[in-house]
Amino acid sequence: MEPPRTIRVVAAVIEHEGRYLITQRRPTALLPLLWEFPGGRVEDAETDAAALKREVFHRLGVEVEPGQMISFVSHPYERYVVDLYLYECRITAGEPAPLAVNAFKWVTSAEFDQHPFTPADEASMNKLLGMG
Repeated sequence: MEPPRTIRVVAAVIEHEGRYLITQRRPTALLPLLWEFPGGRVEDAETDAAALKREVFHRLGVEVEPGQMISFVSHPYERYVVDLYLYECRITAGEPAPLAVNAFKWVTSAEFDQHPFTPADEASMNKLLGMG
């Protein structure tokens, strides 16, 4: 039996006035209606920064400037492993709109536990908040 494939995923931690931008997955997506930091899969020969810019623009219609990596977590799912890299990002152009997500919200870190997150994002948040 071959080992499960690993998928490299990047996500943007966008903070504004003490609130963080989170997105809800579409009802038809894998892990439907769970919340996550905006981002997505890194394509072959693509940098993390390029993937962040492409994925956040695709999902929310905003341009972001990626900063430093703030967290990494590897999370095994049933058929694959997600290597999730979280980066500090700031919006440089546009206002968020739910283009390829079910919804988005600005929430404080204290409100994270009111939103069911994907397992990989949950592990990252625990790390971010010093609980992991």
